[in-house]
Amino acid sequence: MAKKEKSEYIIQAVSHALDLLEQFHDDVDELGVTELSKRLKLHKNNVFRLLATLESRNYIEQNKVTENYRLGLKTLELGQTFIKQMGLLRQSRPVLEWLVRECNETTYVAILKEFHIIYLDVVETDLTVRVVPRVGARLPAYCTAAGKVQIAYMTDEELANYLPSKEMKRYTPNTITDRDELKKYLAQVAQQGYAIDNEELDVGVKCVGAPIRDYTRRIIGAVSISGPSMRFTDERLEKELIPLVLKASEEISSKLGYHK
Repeated sequence: MAKKEKSEYIIQAVSHALDLLEQFHDDVDELGVTELSKRLKLHKNNVFRLLATLESRNYIEQNKVTENYRLGLKTLELGQTFIKQMGLLRQSRPVLEWLVRECNETTYVAILKEFHIIYLDVVETDLTVRVVPRVGARLPAYCTAAGKVQIAYMTDEELANYLPSKEMKRYTPNTITDRDELKKYLAQVAQQGYAIDNEELDVGVKCVGAPIRDYTRRIIGAVSISGPSMRFTDERLEKELIPLVLKASEEISSKLGYHK
């Protein structure tokens, strides 16, 4: 079967919605349905349906006085997320490379998205036995070091809303699925400043992670070291890996403007 060009997969309605959003630029802060219809060369009814859809998701909002439309807060959130993530990646990459040179284990930077973490970047070890890179993968936060170290600083109310409403899935015999037990461990994480994944997501894999903060002191991600459990002994974790990941988190946070 011949491979199709990506342009053949374009959804026209989505393309029109993005065209609409792009009309708000430079000094153009508000536009009405008629003007948008002219600019987009679409019927007013189609423009109104696009606006209604975008407004329902807070990408567009209506000025109740002029009845014109303007960009909503969701577009600002997306822009800020992009800026933060790009800054995070740029500042963390050299630190990840330094970590690998120090311990020769695979290192990651991850962010929290809803109930999961997403690995944004990885620097691999050159050892034959290693953890498979998971950049872009969505993994449950409650059984990963990078996830636990981010949700550990949530308030009880935030954590209650955050944790899955259904029973937490058990991935290995070590997965913490009891809420009270998890909360107790998270309190310990918040106090010590790091979290450990003790074969809780994958049998044979351990990980240690520490939080990354920005200039507002908010946690925006985590740095972690991951590897086979046979190399992540309790002694090595205590004497080498935990101090290294804490130093890495402090370095990246400092680069992003955080000061204790």
